[in-house]
Amino acid sequence: MDHFALRNGVLHAEDVPLPEIAEAVGTPVYVYSRATLTRHARVFRDALSALPKVHLAFAVKSNPNLAVLRVLGREGYGADVVSEGEMDRALAAGIAASDIVFSGVGKTRRELHAACRAGIGQFNIESEEEGLELSRVAAGLGMRAPVALRVNPDVDAGTHSKISTGKADNKFGVPYHEAAGIFERLSALASLDMRGLAVHIGSQITDLAPSRAAFEKMGALMRELRGRGLSVTHMDLGGGLGVPYKSGEKLPGPAEYGAMVAEVTADWDATIMFEPGRVITGNSGVLVTEVVRVKPGAACPFVVVDAAMNDLARPALYDAWHDFVAVRPSGERMTASVVGPICESSDTFATARKIDAVAAGDLAVFRTAGAYGATMANTYNSRALVPEVMVDASRWAIVANRIEPATILAAERVPEWLE
Repeated sequence: MDHFALRNGVLHAEDVPLPEIAEAVGTPVYVYSRATLTRHARVFRDALSALPKVHLAFAVKSNPNLAVLRVLGREGYGADVVSEGEMDRALAAGIAASDIVFSGVGKTRRELHAACRAGIGQFNIESEEEGLELSRVAAGLGMRAPVALRVNPDVDAGTHSKISTGKADNKFGVPYHEAAGIFERLSALASLDMRGLAVHIGSQITDLAPSRAAFEKMGALMRELRGRGLSVTHMDLGGGLGVPYKSGEKLPGPAEYGAMVAEVTADWDATIMFEPGRVITGNSGVLVTEVVRVKPGAACPFVVVDAAMNDLARPALYDAWHDFVAVRPSGERMTASVVGPICESSDTFATARKIDAVAAGDLAVFRTAGAYGATMANTYNSRALVPEVMVDASRWAIVANRIEPATILAAERVPEWLE
């Protein structure tokens, strides 16, 4: 459920009509619903209530907006970060350093040092080499770094190949059959507190069977390590639970996921950690766009909008689906391809799709755009960086300014030898 609905024939975000925001801010613009964020955060947390010890760390990569992080921090979420920049955002949003998990396969020495100094709660390391590097950094600071070893369980999540992270040929984690030896060797280092294991097999997971298989393998590994006399107190199960992008689509929800996790982990006696992202923010946001014109096409017309692949990259990257709906639907329908203005054929949001009938000047939205939307935006074709707005009941505020091409141009320099 989200809080974007028609009222008197006009699409609203909570109590705010979207045309009001579009007129004041311009388009394209991302609009987030605080009520939806809060609801989804609570639904996910409640789905895990059967577990005795839980730690929730929101996957900042899905939506790093400061206001979004502030809302989720107030709901008791920590942060899963994959860069120093994301860590700084989480801290700026008021999330305690002890509630931050630093993931990612390419942490630099600088990032390890910064995270140690910040006092983050856990490093999810992805190789023995990274563990050795972290050990040296922590020793230099006179501290013990809390660590979980990320394991690649060689389980296919059944998601898009570009967001699959748990197969043997993916770059993430250490091979399952090598994990016990690596964990034992790193446990001998005085500056590392090897406290747990971590796994994450992919994003937009729509079938719980692969997750169950991965978690069962992790449970077996945990028992093997304990059998060697090693301590395992934390088990990070990652995130990746999918959300419906098509109207009417039915997927496993947090309640089903929570029940599966409770069954698999019943005898683990560990703090179970989660890194939800899309499932919290996906349906909390829309991208509002204006129709530039409707252009005749060979098979069907092109609806050309002012949003582009630089604003919402998922369709170009993954052939991802986002429902496209009119802000003031007339009830009429048309078959059209929805495209943006960028000079790439990949700047296509929908191909020969049945959509609300629209004309030049009409407003429309791409739904389920709250995750991996603005965070992946760029300035290709020297376009502005898309702004973001948050709605809270009848009030709203700009939470990220539109960064105009002139601002970006002003940051560039021509060397004097080209003057």
